[in-house]
Amino acid sequence: MRIISVVPSVTELLYDLGLDEEVVGITKFCIHPEKWFRTKTRVGGPKKLKIDIIRELKPDLILANKEENIKEEIEACAAFCKVHVDNISNYSEALEMIQVIGKLTGKETAAIKLIREIEIAFQKLKPAKNKSQRIVYMIWKNPLMTVGGDTYINNMLQMAGFKNIFADRLRYPVITEEELSDANPEVLILSSEPYPFTEKHVPYFRNLLPDTKILLADGEMFTWYGSRMRLAPDYFLQLQDEKNYD
Repeated sequence: MRIISVVPSVTELLYDLGLDEEVVGITKFCIHPEKWFRTKTRVGGPKKLKIDIIRELKPDLILANKEENIKEEIEACAAFCKVHVDNISNYSEALEMIQVIGKLTGKETAAIKLIREIEIAFQKLKPAKNKSQRIVYMIWKNPLMTVGGDTYINNMLQMAGFKNIFADRLRYPVITEEELSDANPEVLILSSEPYPFTEKHVPYFRNLLPDTKILLADGEMFTWYGSRMRLAPDYFLQLQDEKNYD
């Protein structure tokens, strides 16, 4: 089987399932594992695929995602190759996706083993002793964008012991400075992706939210469903530690 992954988190999953020879193409954002990033043929970005290169690779299966990829590009690929499109919005759907991909690629036993490892890891997370901290999770700066309640990120925030103030909104809403200030979160999380928030952005948000704890967070732990989920619970436990806040 010749496989192309156009979803970074799925690419990492395929590696951990032992599909080194089968995977022939990945995107330029598939940075894990580094070995594949350096050696596998790149087929563009998740939202700007190079269809001609994909066709030349003669894949048997393309793994895509409804949110991360462009519908028209995936339809173009489906004209000459089998395409599987997942749509993940929570923990349970992520585990189901792992099992499905395991079946599609002949790695069902490895997939079941990985699912069990993830389940054991998430058992470490316990409900917060006190009321969950009210947070805003930022994914973009201009315009300001956060996450709504129907997203995988929101589900991970819940499991990490946080309460998303904008959970009543859908997908990835744009908010104003006034809305962010009025929300008055206890914690503001600045994600490392898709916008690469760093320390240099903290003063801007500190001006808007002088009494809010501001935290720079590894966005992959909140967005990369797949084998990286094994690492997420330990990371979430670190975030629950007051010492990690500025």
